[in-house]
Amino acid sequence: MLKRAETAEQSTKLDGDAPLRILIAGYRSHPYVGGQGVYVRELSQALADAGHEVHVASGPPYPHLDPRVRLIRLPSLDLFSEKNALFALRPRHLRRLADISEYVSHNTGGFGEMHAFGLRLQHYLDANPGRYDVIHDNQSFSQPLLAIARRHAPVVATLHHPITRDLQLALDRAPGMFSRLLLKRWHAFVKTQTRVARALPHILTVSEASKRASIEDFGLRADQLHVSHNGVDHDVFCPARDTAFEPGMIVTAASADTPLKGLEHLIRALPDVLERRPDARLTVIGRLREGPAKKAMEALGLEQRIDFVSGLETAEVADLYRRAHVVAAPSLFEGFGFPAAEAMACGAAVVSSDGGALPEVVGPEGRIVPAKNPAALAAALADVLTDDAERRRLSEYGLKRARSQFRWDRHARDAVTLYRQAIAHAHSFA
Repeated sequence: MLKRAETAEQSTKLDGDAPLRILIAGYRSHPYVGGQGVYVRELSQALADAGHEVHVASGPPYPHLDPRVRLIRLPSLDLFSEKNALFALRPRHLRRLADISEYVSHNTGGFGEMHAFGLRLQHYLDANPGRYDVIHDNQSFSQPLLAIARRHAPVVATLHHPITRDLQLALDRAPGMFSRLLLKRWHAFVKTQTRVARALPHILTVSEASKRASIEDFGLRADQLHVSHNGVDHDVFCPARDTAFEPGMIVTAASADTPLKGLEHLIRALPDVLERRPDARLTVIGRLREGPAKKAMEALGLEQRIDFVSGLETAEVADLYRRAHVVAAPSLFEGFGFPAAEAMACGAAVVSSDGGALPEVVGPEGRIVPAKNPAALAAALADVLTDDAERRRLSEYGLKRARSQFRWDRHARDAVTLYRQAIAHAHSFA
């Protein structure tokens, strides 16, 4: 009798009539820095809006979630916050394989948070069997996911973009063999991600560019990958009548000073911009860290022309976009490009590189320049800063495009379609 009831319930879910019990898993979900915490928050809220029961399992930093969404905290050792990670181990940690794994990996030059999170997630699900209809992994692709898919529920994963792109750009800029070896050790998890991604039949990706990169770099099949653009919170990222743009103000977002983000090329473009617009200045949403951008800024003597702001809440980021004369998106590769989409939704004029998915976001009538080309970037920025008609055109076009193309309810519907496909084929996963 119980088996027949479960079969009937499962059939209803496959038909698309019943709400699902969904667990979204993210090893780190910072609410403001980077896109992963934004993704977890917005997707979980859109799924709750659609009537599904949604929980989020996360390691620290934890996301800010809709009150309808339950947060399952899976604490890590958070060794990056320790002054000396070698002395962070405590006797209680020796009882947990996840803690030992994270400690050993971190202190031997690796990035072990994703695998440790997968072990903690598996432990939680072992203690709560049958609790969920589907697990949605937010780009951890840790080895335990395969055991979870076999023992608990089908796994759908989001692949924002393959980290192989970050690694290759870092290796290209590495100063020597020792640095290259350290980078490869740190990114050893990429091999695991590749192996796990190949084994998962249902993967959601956020752009055609990311799909192509996943096929090329991870060797995935086209039929594994389902493209659905991210959304934007249009209640927060929207124009405001009482906020005018500040002449000469360039804004960009760079959560890390890594080659992938292209901040160095934007800074190298600034002297040419200043020749045509002497009052121009750059505001970077992010921390000033040691790296190529800081070196370029100091070499060009631009310290007084660039401001770094960090620790901003979402509403404060939106306010910066509204005040910007122009927003620059200079990345060498983006799986999607939240800053460009969010700036467009605020009515900002955006100048973008052609890195990865940015042309998909900015659109065919947007202002796009070749990545890694400071001269082209400077010319485009100066055009917008000196031509008000062009600024208005980009503002109006970008706002219309963001409102029509980047919607979380649409992304959630696409995710649910994929969930039901995964449930229907769960018996075939091996």
